[in-house]
Formats: sequence, structure tokens, C-alpha cells
Amino acid sequence: MKRTLIGKLKEKINEKTTIDGWVHAIRKQKKMQFIIVRDKTGLVQAIHERKGGDDPIEKLIDSLTSESAIEISGVVVKNDQVKLQQIEIVIDEIKILNLAMSPLPIDPKETSLENRLDWRFLDLRQPSNLLVFQVQTTIEQEMRNFWIKNGFIEIHSPKFMGSASESGAELFRVEYFGKYAYLAQSPQFYKQMAMAAGFDRVFEIGPVFRANPSFTSRHDTEFTSVDVEISWIKSHEDVMHLEEQWLHEILKGIKEEHGERIKEMFKEEVIVPDLPFPRIKMAEAYKILEKIGHTIDRGSKGDLDPEGERLLAKYIKEHYKHEFVFVTDYPISVRPFYHMRYEDEPTITKSFDLIWKGLEVTTGAQREHRYDILLKQIKEKGLRPESIQYYLDFFKYGCPPHGGYGFGLTRMLMVLLGFKNVREVTYLYRGVNRLTP
Repeated sequence: MKRTLIGKLKEKINEKTTIDGWVHAIRKQKKMQFIIVRDKTGLVQAIHERKGGDDPIEKLIDSLTSESAIEISGVVVKNDQVKLQQIEIVIDEIKILNLAMSPLPIDPKETSLENRLDWRFLDLRQPSNLLVFQVQTTIEQEMRNFWIKNGFIEIHSPKFMGSASESGAELFRVEYFGKYAYLAQSPQFYKQMAMAAGFDRVFEIGPVFRANPSFTSRHDTEFTSVDVEISWIKSHEDVMHLEEQWLHEILKGIKEEHGERIKEMFKEEVIVPDLPFPRIKMAEAYKILEKIGHTIDRGSKGDLDPEGERLLAKYIKEHYKHEFVFVTDYPISVRPFYHMRYEDEPTITKSFDLIWKGLEVTTGAQREHRYDILLKQIKEKGLRPESIQYYLDFFKYGCPPHGGYGFGLTRMLMVLLGFKNVREVTYLYRGVNRLTP
């Protein structure tokens, strides 16, 4: 008999059907046996009345262990006393497809995060973790819907590079046919190449690698980056305008598809943001933080430290009633060589970060597209132009004004769903001390 998903069982009342899933819980009473079965669509109760003697179903259920993979056939009946969908399955037949060893190596409610990550496939069976990746799937679909509707082209850039795409400080070096290559820190150079190629508007969702020896809740050594680049812009304002429209549509789709489930599972309200988002220049952000009593530490000078991001977001929420804020006009000291600078203020870049609920989720800018100025800025940063000559060549033959942004997918999930750590919303996390499973 063809399998029926648990979420579709209400359509099968008084019919015989078959379900496949995991043993979520077992209750064994003197006269009755109860199994809560789980698949990706939900939970259902299956029941069997004990018959004693050589009853094969009774014996098999008594041998079951938690998280075993099973198949059950039986009649779906309505029962208003049952909390799970007000239905249950009266078991006619049961098969053990794979008996789980007992005890389980982790208890999701008690085991530490690091131990849960050691047994990630079991940890992911929790309905809450399943929802994380259902939401992620919808996010990516909504992103693509927006891009395709607005004339974007998808690209897939190489992850082996002959030189750095950002700075050389966070590169993974790997052997490459008798020489060395580097894992890409971002697709930055290649999405700019697409602008020089006349693609006009591009996006990429793909892995990037950062050799960052950090143990914070927001950092990882491999993560999924969402990258966008657009041509023929007048300023970085055009890029911000695009991103806020994009996020508005994504969150609208998430709220419609998963809003109630997110509220039920994570106690988080999905808020579709008003347009436009607030914008604050970095100099103004510093003044706000000074009034609050927060001083940026020397190591973060010119940028915002994590506490500064949180306090600024709180200020924006109180004064603008908004979860998002664009912080613009970063100094050249904390921005890469390819960010365009103001002609009348050459120490300031036409750049921005987007902060959402106190966490930076985007870095973006208008890029410098004029060859001679770009070459000068490369030298000012102490880089060797010849090491990235292929990149410089993009700007010799009519490259249009352009800009874009990068968005961390795991940070988006972390903020949206109220998690405190990117490890919990990454399918398989990679960090300084984690290369398995």
C-alpha cells in the first residue's frame, strides 16, 4: 500500500492506510499499547489492543525502542479525545524497518550543544530543527522569486582562487597541482566580473570560507553566503533600496508560509518590515552611542563592536519602531580597497552594513569601477596590483558603475528564529575545532 504522510491523514478517515516514520514515544498499558509516530509532516497516535498469548503485534510493539524506523498499516479513525489532530490509527500491521539501539547517545533536552553536534543526524530529527530547514528552503525560494521577477541572472563562481578576494589574513591555503590555491572568502571579484561582462544583475547562493580563529556565536569557517551585484547605479543608495525591497518580500513570504508555526515553536513573531528602512551615517551612530554611554573599543574604531550594534538597534527600535537599520558611510580604514569613496570626503566610503535586531547581517557598497582610481586605492592598502591583475583587467574596457551586498544565510536564520548561535541553524557546522561529522 502506498505511503501516506502523517500531515495528510485527516483526508483518510475510515480508510486503511500506511505510514512510515520514527517512534517518537511509546506508552504501554495493561490493555492497550500506544505509539506516537513522527514524520516530516507531523505526529500521529497509533493504537493496539493487547490480545495476549502469541499476539505478534503486541510482542513487536513491546520490543520497540525510541527513534526506531517503522511502518504501520491500519484504519484512520476520528477521536476527539486525542490531542494530535483528533485522529488515531488502529494498527493492523507493523514492521520494524530499522531498530534503534538503546539508549540513544543524546537527549536533546539535556545534552550540550557540542555533543548534539557530534550526533547531528539525531539532533536534526527534532521537529524544531526540521522547521529551521523548512524555513531556510522557503527563504531561498522567496529570494529567487524576487530576483527572477526583477531580471537577475544566477551565477556559480569558483571556490578555488589563485589570490585573495578580500584580505590575506583569513585565507585557507590548499595544495593545487604542485602549487597553492586559496579557498574563496567571497565571490566578490567574480560578481564584479559579471558586471563587466554585461550581465547587469546577478546573484549567487554558495559556500565561502574564512580562516577566522574565532569562537563566537556568530562566526564559522565555512558558511553559505548570499551575494548580489547590480549595474548602472548612481550610488550605494540604489543598493540599499534594492535590499530593503528584497527583504520585505522574503519576510512577507515567510510570515505567510511559516509565521504561525514559528510563533508556536520558537515564540518569535515574524515582522514584515515597513519601507524604507532607517539609515544612519556611522558618524551619527557614534554620537548616539556616546549619548547612551557606550564607547567603541580601540580595536573596533571606525566600525561597530557587537555591543554597539545591539545598543544602536535598541535605539532604532525605540525611536523608529523598526527592526532594521542601515549604517552607512564607513571610513576607508575599515573597508576594502574596492569600495568607492566620496569625492568631497575621500576618507569615507559609499558603503553600508545592515543591522537586524542587533546583529550585522549585510555588508554592501558602491564599488569603484574606474581603473586608475582603483589602482591607486589598491596601492594605498599596501596590496600588490600584479597579484590581482586579472581582476584589474575587468575595469579597462567599459565597466559600468555598480554595487552590491553579501548576506549571511545562517545569520538570517539565527535572527529570524531567535537562536543565539549560528551552530544551531547550520546543517553541519564547521569551526576551529569541528571538522566532523
